[in-house]
Amino acid sequence: MSRRESTRPGDRTGWESWLGDRRGAAKPPSLARDLDDVYRVGPGPAEWERARGALSRILGENVPAPLYYARIGRSPVGSLWVAVSEQGLVALEFGRPETEFRRRLEQRLRRPAVRADDPTEEARRQVLDYLNGRRRRFSLPVDLRHLTVFQRRVLEAAQAVPRGQVSTYGQIARRIGRPRAARAVGQALGSNPVPIVIPCHRVLASDGRLGGYSGRGGLRTKAKLLRLEGAMAR
Repeated sequence: MSRRESTRPGDRTGWESWLGDRRGAAKPPSLARDLDDVYRVGPGPAEWERARGALSRILGENVPAPLYYARIGRSPVGSLWVAVSEQGLVALEFGRPETEFRRRLEQRLRRPAVRADDPTEEARRQVLDYLNGRRRRFSLPVDLRHLTVFQRRVLEAAQAVPRGQVSTYGQIARRIGRPRAARAVGQALGSNPVPIVIPCHRVLASDGRLGGYSGRGGLRTKAKLLRLEGAMAR
């Protein structure tokens, strides 16, 4: 350590100046600058996996694998966040601040989330191709383990609605054997964690109105998706 960075009692030329105990624009010590660089870069997917494996061996128990997420910066419906687990797509959200998206994702799935492009590349490519009309259907695995049985049944029924066609909340309720649960069906679709891929936009009110849509732009976005798929006149 240089004389300037000494922390011996009585030496007020280094650390104390940097911490603000003295006037002047002293630079932080080189050690602090190096640590800042490390924290700013953060661990990558490979480092997370190595750390998880090491911790698992130390604790003698399974440590949950991280979720990986990344951003689609521009699309016909705006920016989107995409997140995947080791089993498939777990989140597709219309643009919101990254800190809010990550916090909600980690709270909902009770696992750490790491921003990484490579693990999310295929999901992001398929979503963007679909929205730009270069793809007609998805071939992505979807991980719905964190949902209730009822929610999964509703989303599976919505996923079965063919492209270019629509269904109603009541029809979905009857399809899953819960004919009086149209309102609950609407709530389950409103909390769909992977819209577009699971096409909740294809489900309408019983009188033909669009109903609701929780994505950014609301009903305008729902109508845009239906027009893209040929279910509404342009």
